[in-house]
Amino acid sequence: MFSSRVPARLRAAVAIGAVTALAAAGCSSSTSSKSAAKGDAPITIGLITALTGSNKALGPDHLNGFQLYLDTHGDKLGGHTVKLDVGDEANGGAAAVPVAKKMIEQDHVLAIAGIVATPTIQAVVPIASAAGVPVVNTGGRPTMKDVSHLWTMSFMSTDPGGAMGPYMAQNIQGSVYAFGPDYQGGYDQLRGFTDSYTKAGGKLANDGGKPTFTPFPTTQDFTPYLAKVKASGAKAIYCFYTGQNAIDFVKQWSQSDAKDIPLYAAGFITEGATLKAEGPAASGIITSMNYSPDISSAANREFVSAWGQKYSGEAPPATAMYSWDAASVLDQAIAKAGSNLTPDAVNAAIKAMGQIDSPRGTWQLSADTHVPVQKWYLRKVEMDGTALANVKIGDLATIGS
Repeated sequence: MFSSRVPARLRAAVAIGAVTALAAAGCSSSTSSKSAAKGDAPITIGLITALTGSNKALGPDHLNGFQLYLDTHGDKLGGHTVKLDVGDEANGGAAAVPVAKKMIEQDHVLAIAGIVATPTIQAVVPIASAAGVPVVNTGGRPTMKDVSHLWTMSFMSTDPGGAMGPYMAQNIQGSVYAFGPDYQGGYDQLRGFTDSYTKAGGKLANDGGKPTFTPFPTTQDFTPYLAKVKASGAKAIYCFYTGQNAIDFVKQWSQSDAKDIPLYAAGFITEGATLKAEGPAASGIITSMNYSPDISSAANREFVSAWGQKYSGEAPPATAMYSWDAASVLDQAIAKAGSNLTPDAVNAAIKAMGQIDSPRGTWQLSADTHVPVQKWYLRKVEMDGTALANVKIGDLATIGS
């Protein structure tokens, strides 16, 4: 039986699409050689995610989504038994470089999946590309010069705000105060919002008409910034925060003088373990995201069912869905690459892929950016059954090129 915590909208889908998950496979490093895998020989896939550091609230979902796909597909991708080599990116960037080098130079991974933070993408992808190893990433994506070996399962970092900007310009009667963390991912996320918002006629309430960036990852007290929101006369807030920053921001907003000012955000502010930690403080937050657990499709029912079976009836977060899709894409690419597997053969097979049937809906990779061309959804945090959930309340734009 499923826990009563499963949102009411999902219970029927879970019942229809029930999948019994196998016991979780252990994580280990590879013992494979540099030579190509042949026949049904075991293969090693590297997975880099944030198990410590400022994004540790997000990291486990990236791992668990990929592992769940393995659990429900016989621990195989493309007919080959998989050894999953897991590495911690911590706070991202340079910290992930030795992790990636070990995977490539010592463990001889066939591909690398995961990666939460944009600085990690910037640090790891050039190393992997030089070695000819494809990276199937599951976190937000910055602009990169060389994407020949980079395949994104999530979105460009400008996309969540790009989808929300026109909606807020049309529906908020007054100015909006915009926040984000002071690093590349924050700059990209807020640029996506401010560009589309102002182009659609919106006006920022921030001093100087530019978004406010808070020191990352050191900012823990957002109350001075929220006081400025209240004083500005803004009619709404838009922000991008993840992990512990998201938890701190939401809790402090809900107790501040700005609590009556509606909060809109990129969807990661209320995803997975982050929403659990925020609890009732997150009620009413409206987000832009490319996934909602209540999307009605066979692919989503399978995913929601598998997640609910393994995690006591809980609804899956988008972060786990990206990793499920990463495993699915690798499964198909490895199968198409044939019996003489090399990283280059897998990379070529991903490049040749067409439409992908995903829990979020059908999408395909842009030939130019290697990012999904996909629909974005408007969601609201509200009670669904006995649990808070990100409930889809509308459709936003389709973004991708």
